[in-house]
Amino acid sequence: MHPLETYLTELRDIRASGQAVKETSYYGPLANLLNDIGKTLKTKVRCIITIKNRGAGLPAGGLFTPDQFQKASEAEPLPRRLPSRGVIEIKGTKDDAWPVAGGEQVSHYWGKYRQVLVTNYRDFVLVGQDAEGKPTKLEPYRLADSEATFWAAVANPRKLAEIHTERFIEYLKRVLLHAATLDNPKDVAWFLASYARDAKARIEGANVPPLTAVRTALQQALGLTFEDRKGDHFFRSTLVQTLFYGLFSAWVLWSKQHLPTDRKARFDWQTTARYLRVPVLRKLFHEVADPGQLEALNLNEVLDWTQSALNRVDRASFFQKFQEDHAVQYFYEPFLQAYDPELRKDLGVWYTPTEIVQYMVARVDTVLREDLNIPDGLADPRVYVLDPCCGTGAYLVEVLRHIGETLKKAAMR
Repeated sequence: MHPLETYLTELRDIRASGQAVKETSYYGPLANLLNDIGKTLKTKVRCIITIKNRGAGLPAGGLFTPDQFQKASEAEPLPRRLPSRGVIEIKGTKDDAWPVAGGEQVSHYWGKYRQVLVTNYRDFVLVGQDAEGKPTKLEPYRLADSEATFWAAVANPRKLAEIHTERFIEYLKRVLLHAATLDNPKDVAWFLASYARDAKARIEGANVPPLTAVRTALQQALGLTFEDRKGDHFFRSTLVQTLFYGLFSAWVLWSKQHLPTDRKARFDWQTTARYLRVPVLRKLFHEVADPGQLEALNLNEVLDWTQSALNRVDRASFFQKFQEDHAVQYFYEPFLQAYDPELRKDLGVWYTPTEIVQYMVARVDTVLREDLNIPDGLADPRVYVLDPCCGTGAYLVEVLRHIGETLKKAAMR
C-alpha cells in the first residue's frame, strides 16, 4: 500500500472507532507518513511527536536528521539540538491551516526553529523565511476543500490517494528537504524536476487555445507531428522542460552578473527570456511564459516556488562543482531522470563521459584518414555523419568541434 493510502486509511479507521479526539488521536498516522517519506531521502529525516519545550512552547513534532541522534540510542536526539528540518504544528480537521500558519503560536515556533509545517491533516502549509529573513508562508498543499469533503473522500482512501499521490509525496519531500543546504548540482536538478512534475500535472488534459500556436510552431521546427496519446505527452513534457531548463539556464547566466557575495541579489524568473541566448529557445520560452497562458495553466505559483529554490542555492559552492560544458552530466541528465524517466529512455538521454566521446570521434576520424584514404577525415564533404540515437548531442558537438579544428589547420597551411 502506498504511504498516502496508508495514511488516509489509518485516519479513517481511527475516526470510525468513535473514540478519537479531534487533534492528537491522529498524530500517529501523520508521523508514520512523514517517516515513510523521510527514510527515502538521501539524508534521512525522522519525525518525533511532541518534543521538549525549548522556550517557544511544545510543538506537535520535530523533524530530525541522523546526525542529531546519539549513537547509543537512535531513538533519542542529542540534548540541546534543535530539529534541523523544523517543527510541526497540528490542528484538527475543522480548523483552517492557512490562518493558523499566520497565528501567534506558529510565530513563536518560527522564531525558535525558523521552519514550521502547519497542518490540519487535510491542508499543509510550510512557513519559512523570505529573502529578508522574515517569516513567510511558502508552499501549501490541499487534499480537500473542507472538513466535510475530506472525510467523505477518506471513506475511499485508494481513490483519493490515486488523485494526489505523485504531487503530494513530491510536496512532502520538498518540505523535508527545504532546510537542507542546497549546493550540489544534482540536488538542484532534483528540486527543479520536482517542481516541473508539479507543473506537468497541472497542464495534463488542459486545453488552452494559445498553446495550439506553440504546438504548431514546434511541429514545424522539429519536422514532426505530435499525434495520439504519446505525442501529446511528448508535447506537454517538452513545454515544461523548456520552461524549467530555460529557467535554470537563465539563472546560470544571471549568476555570472551577480557575485555570490552579493547576498541581496535575487533572481526573478520573469526576466528569463532576457538571458537566454538561443533565439529559438528564447522565443519558445517567451510564448510559453506569456502571463495569460501561465495564469490559465496555473503555473505562476510553481514558477515562484522554483525561483525561491534557486535563490536558496549556495552559489559559491554550486559553481565550484558546476561547469557549463558539463551541463548534461551535472544537470540535464539527472533533471530528466527525475522529471520524466520514460521520456529520457525514449530520447536516449544517457550521459557519456567527454573523454570517451573525444576518443571515439578521433578514432573514426583516424580510420577515415588512414584506412579509407580520406585526408580530411570527418571534414571531407563526402562524409556524412548520422547519429540515430542523438540523446544529448554530445557526439555531434564533438564531431563539429573536430571538423572545426581540421578546417582551421587547413586554413593555416
